[in-house]
Amino acid sequence: MLRDETEGHLRSLAAEAGGAMNLPSASRSTAIMIIVAVGMLAPAVAQEVFRHTITGEDLKVLETSQPTGRDSEAVRTFLNTGVNPYTEVKLHLSKGEETFLSACSGCHGHFGEGKIGPGLNDAYWTYPKNKTDKGLFETIFGGAQGMMGPHQDLPLDEILAVMAWVRHLYTGPIEEAEWLTAEQKTVFKQFAQDKQPCAGGAHQRADAGSGEAKSENTSC
Repeated sequence: MLRDETEGHLRSLAAEAGGAMNLPSASRSTAIMIIVAVGMLAPAVAQEVFRHTITGEDLKVLETSQPTGRDSEAVRTFLNTGVNPYTEVKLHLSKGEETFLSACSGCHGHFGEGKIGPGLNDAYWTYPKNKTDKGLFETIFGGAQGMMGPHQDLPLDEILAVMAWVRHLYTGPIEEAEWLTAEQKTVFKQFAQDKQPCAGGAHQRADAGSGEAKSENTSC
């Protein structure tokens, strides 16, 4: 209730400051701060329409997702743009790996190499739209064919972390990694798993430029 009253008050002030750009600098700064405050109070709103990979039906993400993890800055950005802010952000990779190993590796392998489910770490995608963050999210959240059921049981923020980890495992040509920005492509290094059984971190990544394998400690 208090939040509603506060938000209403701030919106009223922001409306009164509609001509902010014509105000003196001090008043203009105050108006801008009010507008920013209103934006911070606003809950996540999905501007993108997310659709089931097979049926095309609206997934109604905000209605069907877990209540926790909806209001992170990353989720708000993703719901508005369809772009995952966690891609190649090291801080979120460990959480993504942890969830991937518990929820995804049984079918897709520890490194996304594929088992009873398709591989996720190369340039081939069963559903081509999975090359985009929006498409991959739709397949994870809504499910697909075969044994791939929906993962609406995972908080949205956690799904973004899993997606970041899947992208981190990529071994294909960098020019085909549509989810990477031009800047990210210049520094991205393809993942190269150790051929030994997973035993707690014996992985390497191949340098994108030289192809030289470099050690990387990653738990599994």
